[in-house]
This record gives sequence, structure tokens and C-alpha cells, in this order.
Amino acid sequence: MNGSDREWEVGTDIGGTFTDIIAIRRDPAETRIAKVPSRPHAPVDAMLEAIEAVGLQKDQVKRFVHGTTRVTNAIVEERLPKVALIATAGFEDVLDIARYRRRDLYRLDIPPKSPSLVPRELCFGLVERLDHEGNVLKPLEDCEIDRLVTWLKQTGVQSVAVALLHAYANPVHERMLAERLKAIVPHVSLSHEVNPEAREYERTSSTVFNAAAMPIAVEYLSELEQRLPIGPGLQVFHSAGAMVPIATVKRRPLVMAMSGPAAGVSASVSIARQLGTSRMLTFDMGGTTTDVCLIIDGQAEMADGRMLGDRPLRQPMLAVHSIGAGGGSIVRNGPGGLTVGPQSAGSEPGPACYGRGGTAPTITDANAVLGYLNPETRLGDRISLDIEAARRTIAPIAQALNLSLEETALGIVKVANATMARALRRVTVERGIDGRDCTLLAFGGGGPMHAAGLADLYGIGSIVVPNASSAFSALGCLTADFSFLQQQTFRVALDGIDLDRVLKRIEILIGQASEPLIANGVTRAAIDVDLIALMRYAAQNDAIAVPFSLPLDATRLREDFLARHHELFGYATAESCVIESVRVQARRPSTTIVDRPTTAIRKLRATSRRCSFDGVHDVATEIVDRASMKEAVLGPAIIEDAWSTVVIPPGWQVKPDAIGHLFLTKVTP
Repeated sequence: MNGSDREWEVGTDIGGTFTDIIAIRRDPAETRIAKVPSRPHAPVDAMLEAIEAVGLQKDQVKRFVHGTTRVTNAIVEERLPKVALIATAGFEDVLDIARYRRRDLYRLDIPPKSPSLVPRELCFGLVERLDHEGNVLKPLEDCEIDRLVTWLKQTGVQSVAVALLHAYANPVHERMLAERLKAIVPHVSLSHEVNPEAREYERTSSTVFNAAAMPIAVEYLSELEQRLPIGPGLQVFHSAGAMVPIATVKRRPLVMAMSGPAAGVSASVSIARQLGTSRMLTFDMGGTTTDVCLIIDGQAEMADGRMLGDRPLRQPMLAVHSIGAGGGSIVRNGPGGLTVGPQSAGSEPGPACYGRGGTAPTITDANAVLGYLNPETRLGDRISLDIEAARRTIAPIAQALNLSLEETALGIVKVANATMARALRRVTVERGIDGRDCTLLAFGGGGPMHAAGLADLYGIGSIVVPNASSAFSALGCLTADFSFLQQQTFRVALDGIDLDRVLKRIEILIGQASEPLIANGVTRAAIDVDLIALMRYAAQNDAIAVPFSLPLDATRLREDFLARHHELFGYATAESCVIESVRVQARRPSTTIVDRPTTAIRKLRATSRRCSFDGVHDVATEIVDRASMKEAVLGPAIIEDAWSTVVIPPGWQVKPDAIGHLFLTKVTP
């Protein structure tokens, strides 16, 4: 098979339980989706099995993009290799000192903060010094580097994090070290590449995370390159909502953190733009977590970082809020009543209804007891559902509460929905947005099952379940732009700004962000550039994002900052303001078009099933094959395909469109 036969574009999302895949081609137009069980210890094998599951051979794939939680899981579970930290002398303890706040303000029986990722004996103080503007106060001497090299050889580490004071302003000393250390250790992570911004603790923490992830990422990405040799067509999804080339990810594997949830948000942005929806809430319920994000006017909210494993990870990423409430979240009956999560049954053994030895009751088991899951379904063509096992695991809670199994299961679902509603409030009410005006976009394994109940609780009247809802994050890997993002501290007062100097620094950032794309064959003319100024009042601590364009107009930028500040906080003043950082995203817009997935119409053995809903127990419920839907269906109903279940409770109706999206709306009494 020659190169011209490579006609398929493939996106995969490696989750904790399943690896989802979507494959598309343009001529003739076709879309295929599938699921295979994930292999945490052999992720490349799972990816290749997924390609086979959609009926393809490796030499038919011209582009392969994947999102993964591999780096995130390694960080959270603290399965990281040893790392040495090189800091400016006097700042070796920056990770131990951290920030002056406790993990839990009122619990004195637990340590106030997590221990440093790097033990003190692996921290090295290097005699050198820059000031905050990047001026060299103490040069880095060769003899000092020799002393470091001797020490490093004694540690035996394979990965080194270099985070020198104010390296974001001038990376000259970090670059000197990189040149000398490349022959000493296999992996060197530089803070001016990972997070070229002020705040020493956050920058150092992120650099250490990146250094620790490098051996993990390089090993499996190199294996993937070897077993799927398609050159620039092999790409990775990153947490800012776009795809990047493999070579770049090997140097900065931290960009993969939260890439799976980010891919789902990216696909949601495409749907929001297609539908012309001004405000959309994404609702991605998987096996372990539920991830939500706010999309306004076709743009997802961005954040400068998040906490992982109780430690800061600082880099621009989509503002996805995650909670420990997924299908596998364990249900407990405690002194305060029912609780769900954050502990999860995971993929092994999983919920009891998976029939793989699970004994703890989960949200998925509650859905099985209520009749929402088809006992004839085989998840990922591997897992047969055992409804009786779900009933047995819910029974002890029902007995303790003196309720029926169905009443107990409904209570579990209500508690889960209430937990997820709080997550929606975090990304709406706490940002000044009325979530009731938003459209809820539900996807993932559990999202379409809980969407209507969550919408009822929150007051949302419109839901969209996209056509590839079960593999939506995998879809996002394909529909996203090919891009790279760079952000750097500027600290420039807007009053009296030196425009020529600032513009030169912006041009350098644009070049750095464009370089990975150009190296992968994208012409400079095909690259679009988005510019964001992170601005604040001079006396403030946190900055807000203000878009701008070139040539930079300081007066217009100030007006836009004041308008945005007033929109967010209800006031704006005449105080002087500062450009804290500038964010540059170089991107080649996506041209991928996705049609309705090719799904055979299934002949269902039963056209109805007994289900229970809030206020209505053991009612005959219509079962509809999703691929055959043509007209609106009134609830109660269950919409099924080979990979997903959509629950339509009483008081709701669902209507399909021509490409397979489902639109759920409240029925007027």
C-alpha cells in the first residue's frame, strides 16, 4: 500500500476504562467510531487495537492525534521518577517553602502541605544571579558548572529541572547549563521553556513536573513513532485545546496534562460555533471524573494553571473544572447521608454491574438498577452487564435507609446530580454568568444519562447530545486547530510604554510559537496568530485576559482592559495599569469536516423496558435505536446506540437533526 492510500485521519482519547477512537476520511466521506479497553501499562498497544477496531490497517492512517491522561495520572498518583533540581544559590528550598497556606485550614492532624517533589539532597544551589529585568548581577562561571556536573554524576538521576531566578526575563544562564548538561543526563527541563513567567514557586514546580514527565513521555512517544511511522501526521493533543507535534511534546510533556478533557472542550467549541450558541456548558461525565467548562461566543474560558496532586502546575490551559464524580465513583452511606466519590472503582474491578469482581456500589450501578442500561449491551465488545450484581451491591444501602432498591438508586443519582450542579456553578455563577441561560452539551460515557436530571436541578431548559457523544474527546483531537502557545512575563506599565521594545518582544514570542508548526511543514502564510495581554492594575496581584492586535495601540488596549474589568468585577478606575504577561497562540485553522458516524441500524430485541424516574417508578419506557431516529420522541424513553445511552425522563422530549445530534427540550405542560 503506497503513501497515496493513506486517507484516514484518526483521533483517540485514552481514558481510565476505555480508549475511544474516531476515524474519518473525506473521499468518499465516512466516519467510524469504536471503543477498546485501555491498557495503562501498554498504551501504544491499546491505540493500535483501537485502529483495528474501526477496521483499519496502520498503513491506511495519514494523521493520528491522541489525548491522554498518562502524564496527569502519573503526577496525581506520584508515580514519577527521581528528579534533581538546580536553582539559584539561596533558593534551593523554594519547593519546601511553597506558599503560606495550608491544605486544610481547620485540620491540624494532617501536614499543612504536601512534601516537595524533590528531596533536599537532590537540590543544588548554583552561584549566579539575575535581577527581575534580566540583567546579570553574578555571572555563571565555568568552574561553577564543573562543580554541578560532578555533583550530578554522583546523584545518578536521569532527569534534571533547571529553574534559575528570573530566567523568564533572560534565559542566558539556563541555556549555558542546557548545553553542558545534554551530555550528562538524558532529560533536561528548563524553566524559561516550560513557564517563562514570574512567581518562582509556581515556575519551579511546573519545571519539576515537566522534568519528571519527560522519561515517561519520551519512552511511550518514541514507541508510538516506531510502531506508527507516519512522520508529521503523528500529533498529540495539549491542554490549551489544540494539537502539537511529537518532537515538541518530548521537550514539554507537561502540555499533555489534562489533554483528554481539553479535547472534549475543543470539540464542544466546534459544536457551539456550528449551532450559533452564545453560551454553552460542557458536561463530560466519564468513569472517574466529571469535567465542565464554559464556552462564550464560541471561545472556551482559559486559565493560567491548576493544582495537581496538591502542587501547582502553571501553564495556559482550558479552564476545565473537574470533580470526582464519574460513573465509577463509589457511593457511601455515612452519618451525613449518601455521598458519591471522589474514590472510584476505576477500570479494575470497575462497577459491580461490569461483572469483573467489583463489590462497592457506584453511580453506574444505580443507573443499572433504574433500568437505564441495556443488559444485552457489551461495552467495548468486551464487558457484559450484570444487572443483578448491581442490585446486590445497592441492597445494603437500601436496607440501611429502609427504602426500596429503586428509591435508593434514585437517591444516589440525585446526590450525584447535585454534586455535578455545584461544578456547573463554579464555572458560571462564580464568574458572573447565569447558567440557566446556557445550553448544556452532554457527552462522555455518563453525560447523556444524567444530562436531563442535572438540567432539571440547575434550571437549564436546553440540552445537546452530539452525534459522536461516546467518543467526543477523540473527535476533539481531530477538529482542533494545529497550534502552539507561548506566554511570557513582560511587566510593562501602560503609561509611558516603549512600544518599539514591546513589539520586538512580541515578535520573538510569535516566532517561538510558530516554530513547531513550521518545523512540521506549515507555511508561515498559513499560520494565524492570536494575541492576549494579561493585564492588571499596578496594585493588583492577578491579571485578566484582554485580546489585542498589531500594531499595538496602547490607548485602545487600556480601554479594552477597563471594559473587561468592569464586566468582571462591576467597576473600573483611572489607576495605572500593567501588562503582566503576553500570550501568543500560533495556529493553522482546522479543515477537518466530520460527518455523521457510520452506525448500522440495530434491531432491538425489546422496544420497551421497565425504568424508574423521579416521581415515576417501574414505568414502561420506550427504547429507541439512535441510528433509526427520524422524528421527535417524548419521554420517558431511552435512546441507545452501540456505545452510549441517552435518558429522556418524563417531561422532556428529544429530536434528532440530519447529522445525528440530539436536542433535548422541556415539554410545556
